[in-house]
Amino acid sequence: MTTEIHGRCDAGFEPVRAAFEDNVARGEELGARFTLIVEGQTVVDLWAGFADRKREKPFAADTLTPVFSTTKALAALLIARLVEIGELSYDQPVADVWPEFAQAGKGAVTVGQVMSHQAGLPGFLEPMDPALWFDWDAICERLATMTPLWPPGTASGYHAITFGYLAGEIFRRVDGRTMGVALKEDIAEPCGLDLWIGLPDREHGRVADLQRPSALPAFGEVTDPKKAAFLSPWAAPGGRTGADWRRAEIPSANGHATAESLARLMGALAGRGAIDDVHILNAETVAAMSAERIAGADLVLPFNLSWGAGVMRNPPNGFYGPGANTFGHSGWGGSCVFADPDWDVAGAYVMNKQDVHLMGDPRSRRLINAAYGVVRSRRLARQAP
Repeated sequence: MTTEIHGRCDAGFEPVRAAFEDNVARGEELGARFTLIVEGQTVVDLWAGFADRKREKPFAADTLTPVFSTTKALAALLIARLVEIGELSYDQPVADVWPEFAQAGKGAVTVGQVMSHQAGLPGFLEPMDPALWFDWDAICERLATMTPLWPPGTASGYHAITFGYLAGEIFRRVDGRTMGVALKEDIAEPCGLDLWIGLPDREHGRVADLQRPSALPAFGEVTDPKKAAFLSPWAAPGGRTGADWRRAEIPSANGHATAESLARLMGALAGRGAIDDVHILNAETVAAMSAERIAGADLVLPFNLSWGAGVMRNPPNGFYGPGANTFGHSGWGGSCVFADPDWDVAGAYVMNKQDVHLMGDPRSRRLINAAYGVVRSRRLARQAP
């Protein structure tokens, strides 16, 4: 049976549609959506498949998809907005705004180090009830008293879940609101974006069911940082219902969104700095957020990585196309967002059939590479005499 493809694909971008159709034809998708923004305009917005595992409910334009760590790009943006207005600096110690954080030798750890996964706090080695993750204050207290697992500033080690509490508590101490509330009030509602950190019960019926991956990701040699971040029974929230998970505000892991809304937001970071008449970030702040803060072998993820302040830089892996200054983030199972300020290109891919790839899912890479093939050809055509 042929799966119907919905949405739009502007003339010239047929290779992107072909790549999307190929992902579906390979049987690699249950439901998925890909949106591409070029020079501020939506040129591709395609979706297909099913929102449920029984294949009875179509994946629709208003289907919300859990995007897991792709949420970190939203947290990075919210912190950057505080930096832009001068209420926070990447270079200042976290303890300036969160005094309790100075415990266990962390008094000099900076906001920039926390945002680039250098703080040495990727999770907890001591056993705990996984339901404790639903108690924001308890987790923040643990992080404030925790001794880093490596000297902060010497290496990155992906803070899979703890990143959201660290960034979120810094934000709350400065702004007074949670990240979920600020996202809704300052960006999502004014811009008409379907983006959520903390999903109200009335929206739960729109959430796509997940088809879990068939195997565990390959993390390589087991170490304490990897145990803390991923490889323990308490490394991620558990012991509560799916509805509790959706309601919670965990800015590292439980965002819900459409690809179209994510892409529009990333499009503002790639080019004009605004959505309609709503300011998002200026170019100088985007450059500061995406500038390299540390690069090399990550202590948790089995990759050489280059980190900005909460975003993953495209070199050296090229997960988000060919751009040297492209940045973005990926989420467990395959979702991703990216923004390329050099070419004014941005996009988002969401899906509900999860893959085992930790980063650089082949499905999104096919779509992004096809998109850049078109964009490159158009640029060359413009430059031709």
